[in-house]
Amino acid sequence: MVIHMAVKTANFNMRMSEQTKLDAENLFSTLGMTLPQAINMFIAKSLLVGGIPFEVRVPRYNRATEAAMQEARDIAEGKGKAKVYSSPDELFKDLDE
Repeated sequence: MVIHMAVKTANFNMRMSEQTKLDAENLFSTLGMTLPQAINMFIAKSLLVGGIPFEVRVPRYNRATEAAMQEARDIAEGKGKAKVYSSPDELFKDLDE
């Protein structure tokens, strides 16, 4: 596969928030490049690897959140019992412990 990077004859326009643009320009300037240079680098690397040059996946949650989500699924599927409280005070007392 040949990647052409010498002569730039085509325009590419995109829209993003002003703050995102400023943040990106500041980040890339610390790396010694402009935003267009960084975008060109991303596209060149994408062409080289035949796809997005980094892993794209659903974010993972921390262990406590994942455990709570699994507990909720188990309760919904009848595999576990939900705690039942007779009052908000009882709930808050349990949470404090």
